[in-house]
Amino acid sequence: MQAVTALRTTGASAFSSESLKLDAEAEIERICDWMRQVVAKDLRKRGATLGLSGGIDSSVTAALAARAFGPSKVLGIFMPEHDSDPESLRLGKALAEAIGIETVLEDIGPSLDAAGCYRRRDGFIRQVVPEFGAGWGCKVVLEDALAGRGYNISWLVVADPDGKQSRHRMPLDVYLGMIAAANMKQRTRKQTEYYHADRLNYAVAGTPNRLEYDQGFFVKNGDGAADFKPIAHLYKSQVYQLAEALGVPEEIRQRPPTTDTWSLPQGQDEYYFSLPYSLMDLCLFGLDRGIAAEEVADATGLTVEQVQAVWKNIASKRKVADYLHAAPATLL
Repeated sequence: MQAVTALRTTGASAFSSESLKLDAEAEIERICDWMRQVVAKDLRKRGATLGLSGGIDSSVTAALAARAFGPSKVLGIFMPEHDSDPESLRLGKALAEAIGIETVLEDIGPSLDAAGCYRRRDGFIRQVVPEFGAGWGCKVVLEDALAGRGYNISWLVVADPDGKQSRHRMPLDVYLGMIAAANMKQRTRKQTEYYHADRLNYAVAGTPNRLEYDQGFFVKNGDGAADFKPIAHLYKSQVYQLAEALGVPEEIRQRPPTTDTWSLPQGQDEYYFSLPYSLMDLCLFGLDRGIAAEEVADATGLTVEQVQAVWKNIASKRKVADYLHAAPATLL
């Protein structure tokens, strides 16, 4: 999507969070015009469907679709599973009610159970924590992105039935196995989205923001699959600006970004980015615009060395994202 975000002129010359301010109403209209062109004319579809997670990105995408096509031509899908936070479903329903779209609930837990998602994941965990079992919780976390290595070290965190947590290094095969099992959730959700899109002759809307799209924070052929991605050009800070203008409920706008993938609570900064989105946005924006590390450091409160470490981490993740974005290789 080649697009220039409608950045608002602030009059400030120094780089700061104000550099990411935009004219929200103008941007909403521009995106909606683009969505109508893509869905109705290019894809020849009647409306849009998407998964609703109760998070800011899916909420803004749904609100944009309702504005572009009308609420009657948008279907939101709730797809909880055994590890889902009930709050996600509650907030997703609040969003749907606020914008007036139809929804369906598809519990994907039984499908994942039948496919062995939880069994496979737990089997890998038990290679590191043999006592892991019923009543335990788990998540995968990243070591500090400011370390400056240019690569990430992941840790397994488990909690026993009494809530006592412990942190463990994972062999590569355990890490890859856990991620492979977790990715089944995203691919099962996308299969469900396309089922409903096919039966309604709708297009599937993707929900990644620019930070996620650029850094590969999505599953190939899972939440990375979509027919159009209307907020992939927007930094997450800008998504929040659109959310307010679109009337997304305040409790969704105030909710910290979560992964809702593991059985233990987890924020996105802990799982993938290692920094709050507001700082990641500024670091990415600065890198993309050729802004000096010293200016980015002043804007973020980081040191120059820390900014350079984040940039090194961004470059490393972009190499991973190249594979995730790549179309299938052919001899054609």
